[in-house]
Amino acid sequence: MNAAGEAEHITMLRETLRRFIDKEMPRDSVSRWDKENHFPREVHLKLAELGLTGLTVPEQYGGSGRDITATIVTIEELCSRSMAVGCAYIQSSCYAGLNLVEVASDAQRRELLPRVASEGLMFAYGFTEPDVGADLASVRTTARRDGDELVIRGSKRFCSGAAISDFIYALVRTGPAEERYRNLSLVLIPPHAPGVTLEAQDTLGLKGGGTFDVTFDDVRVPVANVVGGEDGIGQGWAKLVGPGLDVEKIEVAAMALGIARGAIADAWTYAQERVQFGKPICTIQSIRHMLADARTRFEACRLMTYNAAALIDAHQPAAVETAMAKLFVCDTARDIVLSCQQILGAYGYVRDFDMERYVRDILVMPILGGSSAIQRNNIANLLKLPR
Repeated sequence: MNAAGEAEHITMLRETLRRFIDKEMPRDSVSRWDKENHFPREVHLKLAELGLTGLTVPEQYGGSGRDITATIVTIEELCSRSMAVGCAYIQSSCYAGLNLVEVASDAQRRELLPRVASEGLMFAYGFTEPDVGADLASVRTTARRDGDELVIRGSKRFCSGAAISDFIYALVRTGPAEERYRNLSLVLIPPHAPGVTLEAQDTLGLKGGGTFDVTFDDVRVPVANVVGGEDGIGQGWAKLVGPGLDVEKIEVAAMALGIARGAIADAWTYAQERVQFGKPICTIQSIRHMLADARTRFEACRLMTYNAAALIDAHQPAAVETAMAKLFVCDTARDIVLSCQQILGAYGYVRDFDMERYVRDILVMPILGGSSAIQRNNIANLLKLPR
């Protein structure tokens, strides 16, 4: 273990990632990707070449074996520089890799997991609908069987990364709506298949992969595209709420952690370089206190995130800890970034400075992947607080 309590292979991974970021993700390029809403696919492919998209893939399928802590480290490091790259990495290693390992059929694992490891194959989540948010059991998108095909009709909202992904990992209804939890299925839908319409949403942040409204107008896919194969029909709810849900919470925490770390680093440097009244502003007590608080709160966020990751790696129950981490880290990281913006003053509001991008990106973190209100409910329920 090093001074930060990290295993040697994790420290080496961080060093590798930081060299990669300096070379392949320079600040001027990241700024351009953000302004142009551009996804740098070539950078994503280089991550796959390094084996990083295989951190959730078993060795038998070409990966390095499941290592959640290493995956979370990778998310944090990438998101400290670029959400365009960091979000795509999650869509590959987590949305595709973890879900395929946990709930796919053997045939789907053999076909798709090697592509995750070697090509960075990506899934986009198609869960939310215009009238369905947290209550996913109420989805209205339907899939009707017609021979060896499913005919899909409906719509999805906030489908991030749909246009750059290989498949939309969609939750659909395959039976009567009255039996809410028994007639749901997960289906892999190619985003550019006939009958699929993607309509981009103009979001405040998270530029690069894009967020889309998706319409399915009698889209046909093979029954083999049901996650889990034929046996997966009607089993979507059980597959949706499996162990991967815990990992998703700390994926978002790691994103927030990365953004906060980038903001602290920039504020720390700026405070030493910015001179007012003949002295660097880091000599002003109020600025020193803001920076000290930011570093302190960041350390608490780091410990919560990696404690939850360690529990998952050890195959220990982690539902409470992941919900707490998601809640605390995302809310705290937002406050950290906003305080760092204040340190930069007017420059923190100018698009030529990365701080402005950190602010836009961090604001969605308490909402993404289950809002802070939902996490508070989850924590109270998991700890069996009487209703």
